[in-house]
Amino acid sequence: MTTSRAPETSAPPRARRGAVLGASTIAALGGLLFGYDTGVISAALLYIAPEFALSDGMQQFVVASLLLGAIVGSIGAGPVVDRIGRKVTLIILSAVFSAGALLSALAPETSILVLARILLGLAIGGSSLVVPTYIAEIAPPTLRGRLVSMNQLMITIGIFASYLVGYAFAGSGGWRWMVGLAVVPSLVMLIGLFTLAESPRWLLSRGRTEDARKALLRTHSAADADASLAEMSEAMREESKFSYRDLLSPKLRPAVLLGFAVAATNQLVGVNAVIYYAPTILKQAGLGDSAAILSSVGIGAANMIFTMIALLFIDKVGRRPLLLGGTSVVILVLFGLGALYLLPSVHGLGLLLTGGLMLYEAAFAASLGLAIWLINSEVFPTAVRGKAAGVGTVTHWGLDFLISISVLTLINALTPTGLFWIYGLLGILGLVYLWRNLPETKNRTLEDIESSLRKGKRA
Repeated sequence: MTTSRAPETSAPPRARRGAVLGASTIAALGGLLFGYDTGVISAALLYIAPEFALSDGMQQFVVASLLLGAIVGSIGAGPVVDRIGRKVTLIILSAVFSAGALLSALAPETSILVLARILLGLAIGGSSLVVPTYIAEIAPPTLRGRLVSMNQLMITIGIFASYLVGYAFAGSGGWRWMVGLAVVPSLVMLIGLFTLAESPRWLLSRGRTEDARKALLRTHSAADADASLAEMSEAMREESKFSYRDLLSPKLRPAVLLGFAVAATNQLVGVNAVIYYAPTILKQAGLGDSAAILSSVGIGAANMIFTMIALLFIDKVGRRPLLLGGTSVVILVLFGLGALYLLPSVHGLGLLLTGGLMLYEAAFAASLGLAIWLINSEVFPTAVRGKAAGVGTVTHWGLDFLISISVLTLINALTPTGLFWIYGLLGILGLVYLWRNLPETKNRTLEDIESSLRKGKRA
């Protein structure tokens, strides 16, 4: 019976591949907006600070206000995405992105700007959970690593684009244009989402088996769709209805701890200190406003290019080699950056720092940058993926907030050397945990990964 329906409902292989790529690209615009809205403040802050007469503390608060919203968004998105679905949640988030961008551009004073950034944070926090979850649930196992990692690629493209826009408006000091242009991709995402199918795994979890099969046939052959449905159904029969309390049960604890560790390491190596404050750090090292912003463009380019390179290898080399190797390089560079400030009368410190930060971003992009969203989208059972992935995203945004609100204060208290070396030491702790506990997940179904984690199998 299933075979007889295949010619009518199953698209040819090239069309299926195009469908999953197109759907992943539209969803991943949430990642582009994530990157743009977090990165654009680095250049805009140089002009917002004098216009609104912001102290160092208030500058940190303007940056961190977005992250307060992101914490709330990542917490709230978990139960919402499991209740109303991945697609509808993404539509709501794209509308919030548009509203936040417009309000940021029109802000007449600091309090309105902070409110707008909190609104943007809600959308960023929610999309950081929902986008990789949706892509992971529509992608075939052989393409899942590359497609989920497209979210991180879009984040780096968004950051790079924000640096380019910042440099373009640096001469005029047009920070309102810098923050307001985010409305363009948010509207494109909003329109595109209406053409997508809902996640088949979510549809099946709601008892909509035939709808789930139709959604799978957009991206799978008829035989693969039926096999996937059978595998998902079997996995769901073994799962009970979980609550947040159940996330620490023996069955889920290994996956939850792993998601927490990846997210914590991602932040504790200080990546967002670089993204938010690179122009400020470089300006303190002797570069002018335009030169500091231009240098940050190079840092953003390294981030984007090495994310692209990593995407080519993530489903061939695997998660463990890239994550562990790249994190090791990140740690070494952090200690090197700290050591630069100890050399007496360093000539061209700004250029040396720019080169070091580019190497740092390249290594981060190919490892921890990809891992946080990919691992959190792969290791949790379907029925609780929204709630469980929220642990990783809340950890990410909570630590991001603490880092963003403390960077300038720590530089003043500990010097830049102390700041970079603290990040390096914290990175070592994360690397040791991941080396011991991170499984290899390439070319494995989500249900197989879940089963092996429950049984205590690591690599």
